[in-house]
Amino acid sequence: MGLATRRMVAEREALIQIDFLTAILRTSNIRYSFFMEADDEFMREALTEARAARDKGEVPVGAVVVLEGAVIGRGHNEVITLTDPTAHAEIVALREAAQSLGNYRLAGAVLYSTIEPCAMCAGAILHARISRLVYGADDPKAGAVVTHFGICSTDFLNHRVMIDGGILEAECREVIQSFFREKRKTDTSAERCESG
Repeated sequence: MGLATRRMVAEREALIQIDFLTAILRTSNIRYSFFMEADDEFMREALTEARAARDKGEVPVGAVVVLEGAVIGRGHNEVITLTDPTAHAEIVALREAAQSLGNYRLAGAVLYSTIEPCAMCAGAILHARISRLVYGADDPKAGAVVTHFGICSTDFLNHRVMIDGGILEAECREVIQSFFREKRKTDTSAERCESG
């Protein structure tokens, strides 16, 4: 068996294990306390990034990429600052994580985002081979992970991501909603897209 075939078999086995564990966690609604504590801690890091975006006048979305308990990538929305429509928090964090590892594949990593990722970010999460996505608040307009499309868990793609939403949901939602409340007070033409 060649190296490429062995790699494909190993990836398929890993996907089967992730699917099995995801099914167990979803059907039994089990949340282990060590996951919950780590999830809260890393989501607070993402909230710090979201506030940094807000302070720059950007839509306050923050993200961190974690591997083996350490943050390897951080990001917040910088679409206005960088004049770059792809500079969403998740993309910025993925870029930094890939640079830190020297590899565009981030297998085994967890991405924490304060809001449900949009279609572009969900696609990047898949391409980076993120193992688990943890997000705070659903995005009813542009969320492409659970709310619309199911990009990270669809059967027809060759990678699926374990998804946990609603971590520190109230705090994540408040950061973004307060930003838009303030924006609407001062600018009646403010955009209403929550993701970026």
